Amino acid sequence: MVQGVVIQDGCIINTNPATGEIISRVPTTPLSEIDGIVQKAQKAQLEWSDLPIHDRIECLRKGLANLANEDTHSSIAKLMVQEMGKPLQEAQDEMEDAFDKDDYLDLLEKSLQSETHGKCVIVRQALGVVVVIPPWNYPVAEILLLALPALGSGNTVIVKPSEVTPECGARTVAALRSALPNWNILQLCQGDGTVGAELVKHPHVDMIAMTGSSNTGRYIVEQAAKTNMKRLVLELGGKDPMIVFGDADLEKAAHDGVKYSLENTGQVCCSTERIYVEESVRSKFETLILKEASEYKVGNGLLPDVKVGPLVSPLQRDRVSSHVTKAIEQGAKVLHQSDIPTGDENAKGNFYPVTVLTDVTQSMDISKEETFGPVVCLSTFDGSEEKAIMLANDTPYGLAGSVYSKDTKKARRVANRIKAGQIGINCYCVENLDVHSPWVGHKSSGFGSHSGIEGFHQFSIPKTLVYTPDDDDNNDA
Repeated sequence: MVQGVVIQDGCIINTNPATGEIISRVPTTPLSEIDGIVQKAQKAQLEWSDLPIHDRIECLRKGLANLANEDTHSSIAKLMVQEMGKPLQEAQDEMEDAFDKDDYLDLLEKSLQSETHGKCVIVRQALGVVVVIPPWNYPVAEILLLALPALGSGNTVIVKPSEVTPECGARTVAALRSALPNWNILQLCQGDGTVGAELVKHPHVDMIAMTGSSNTGRYIVEQAAKTNMKRLVLELGGKDPMIVFGDADLEKAAHDGVKYSLENTGQVCCSTERIYVEESVRSKFETLILKEASEYKVGNGLLPDVKVGPLVSPLQRDRVSSHVTKAIEQGAKVLHQSDIPTGDENAKGNFYPVTVLTDVTQSMDISKEETFGPVVCLSTFDGSEEKAIMLANDTPYGLAGSVYSKDTKKARRVANRIKAGQIGINCYCVENLDVHSPWVGHKSSGFGSHSGIEGFHQFSIPKTLVYTPDDDDNNDA
């Protein structure tokens, strides 16, 4: 069992977290077949990488157009709600973001062009076979963020979706696969961590691209070193801070603090998990937070007025409940706790109330460990930049964060000293990310990067062709 998912008689028992009902039984990939899948990927890679860069990118555009088909788009969004629980509007937003990638693909194509410097031509070559292991919380978007640059760079790809969202993974792969010239350029393996481990350890897999927990990331790093020194892109956990100075736009900060603590039921690697507000405005800010939090209704994500769906599994619900209970025992105070659905039809749902805690201290587990649930955690600080920076950095993680102050120079000073890959200044960083921006985890939040030219380059390797001074053919490289 992983996240409450049962593998029985060679099948994933795919269960709805809002109802407990079985959606489907998805056959897992036998371990005995994995070597053959990798061999097929190796063989197809030579043909795929020989295609001109522009032709490969056009194939990817056609694949995304398949995802954009209205029937496909709406059916996968509904399936996403059923498999992992997010509200339907958030699932629809994920689908729209998934296929709206013209600028992204333009930049990917640009990033792969050769460069000429004197008599040297720098080209980018594919790595070979890339295994993509996406998470369950963004089961379509994360496949694309890792598979598109891998495929565009000339690699073949094997996707192992999360066992929580096997059908979403399969549908996404099928849409892309139908636009490719060879069926083996993009393949699918279903299963739990045993299937993932077999792929990670395979000596002819050249790269692993994974989004998931820091513990899983450490395991992958160890296995990559033991086999063939695989290239890695790992986006891992986070415990993201939000700093609110007394001179901030408190209404906006409160709105963003609640929204990005609760989005996707708080099950986001870059969720706002720690809010530090200047003591002088504590009372006003708490009032604004309560107003925002009271507007979030918990329930089945298919219902139109629901903003917070169930947690993905009973294990995750129990983890969140444990964090909150222990924090209260250690001195945190509950400012707000919403209702959750009742009645027989909801008895098996993994619902947890929207919870706002204050007086949260650094010594509490809820300040140290990734909670991944619908909890808004409030702490105070003395208003100094040094204290804000110290609190923000008091974590092994370094994925993202935000700083709110009308003094943008002060906000930037603080942001520059927070050890994290993305920092929003008076905004949540994901809201305004440009297509050129790499997504990076500092410290235990990642290894390598994806997105932007720097991230795209992780999926290929440079090679320099060096010509003699009297050779004029280097322009044809």
